[in-house]
Amino acid sequence: MVSYRHTVQYYETDKMGITHHSNYVRWMEEARVNYLAKVGCGYDEMEKEGIISPVLSVSCNYKNTTTFADVIEIRTAIKEFKGLRMTVEYEMIKLNDNSVVCTAESQHCFLNADFKPLNLKKSNPDYYNRLTSELNE
Repeated sequence: MVSYRHTVQYYETDKMGITHHSNYVRWMEEARVNYLAKVGCGYDEMEKEGIISPVLSVSCNYKNTTTFADVIEIRTAIKEFKGLRMTVEYEMIKLNDNSVVCTAESQHCFLNADFKPLNLKKSNPDYYNRLTSELNE
């Protein structure tokens, strides 16, 4: 698990003064990009090697609200990975009161530059090993 912090920006809030729900998906991407870079599978490096990883699905469960200037810790981990598809899970905590504000998952696949499915176990064992080692933590 890797933690990432995001401070809620004013523009992320709506007329009610709370964070608009769509921003949580953006925060998930920020946290996921940070997570993958920290485990040695940064998007920039993978893309240089012709590997892309689109989002297949996103699921969010909103538990509490956040507002401008709240600091959110996003705990990110790989839930499932078998080489072709990967599920990432997120837990978002508001640090001023340690309340869970959102739990979420995103599912991804791996494709080559021609948008053909790519199994990392066969095509890039190094990335495969880095990602599967994260499942054991």
